[in-house]
Order: sequence, then structure tokens, then C-alpha cells
Amino acid sequence: MLILLAFIIVFHITSAALLFISTIDNAWWVGDNFSTDVWRMCTTNTSTCMAITDEFDEYQSIQAVQAAMILSTIFCCVAFLVFILQLFRLKQGERFVLTSVIQLLSCLCVMIAASIYTDRHEELHRSLGYRMEVSKGQYGYSFVLAWIAFAFTLISGVMYLVLRKRK
Repeated sequence: MLILLAFIIVFHITSAALLFISTIDNAWWVGDNFSTDVWRMCTTNTSTCMAITDEFDEYQSIQAVQAAMILSTIFCCVAFLVFILQLFRLKQGERFVLTSVIQLLSCLCVMIAASIYTDRHEELHRSLGYRMEVSKGQYGYSFVLAWIAFAFTLISGVMYLVLRKRK
């Protein structure tokens, strides 16, 4: 039972780490001489970064992605704290339903963020706010990590729903 508990905790911490990295790191859309994410666009030649502001077309879509990723990360961290509390508060045989619901909300938020970015990426990268051509890029590893975090949070949310507290 202790090995299962350790696996669940490591899996949840891995999910949270993936969410933090994909939210913070600057690699949602990359090209030969630039990288961009939901916060800023950086050129690799001159090592300068420019914040994405309301002068960009489709800024509302970027804000929706930002909000959903932040909510997803917060929900994942809250779910971990609730899981730890439920370990000590639940009676034997009860399920971790509250933890599961919060983790599935995290899953929903990261899915919404990645889906919006997937759907709107062409419009997002044709904006005149960029001072260089960024439409010729490709998805970066932060975008891929966001989808992997979606799978991890979904699996852990279902795992918490099935899991029962034992001695």
C-alpha cells in the first residue's frame, strides 16, 4: 500500500511540474530564430523578448489560454493538498471524490487552453504586433507538455475516483 501511495504522489507531482513548465516556459511556438509562448515572444539571435500585449490580434484568445493554464496549475496544486488532507480525514473505505473532482477540473482547464491554442494558432501568429515573421514556426515542447499534462491529470483524476482509503 505504501508503494501505491508513493506512486500516486509522484504521479501527481509530475503532473503539477508538467503544468508549471508548460505554463511558464517560452516554447509553445518555435522557429529558427524565435520562440513564443502565451506570455512573450523572444528572438534567439539577439536574445530580446517582447511581452504579448493587447496590441496583438487575437489577444483575447491568448488571455483565455493564459487564464486556463493558470487555473489548471492552481487546481492541480489544490487537488494535491486536498489529497493529503483526505489521507488523514477520510474513513476507511471511502473514495477520494473531492480530490478527483478538483483534478478533473485541472484536466478540463489544460484541455481548454491547449485546444484554444491549437484552434487559433494561425490567427495568433499572423498578428502585426510581432516584429518578425512567426507564422512559419511549429509547435514547441511546452505545447506538447501541455497535452501530456492533460493526459496525466485525466489519469490521476480517474485514479483518485477509483481509489479507496485503506489502512
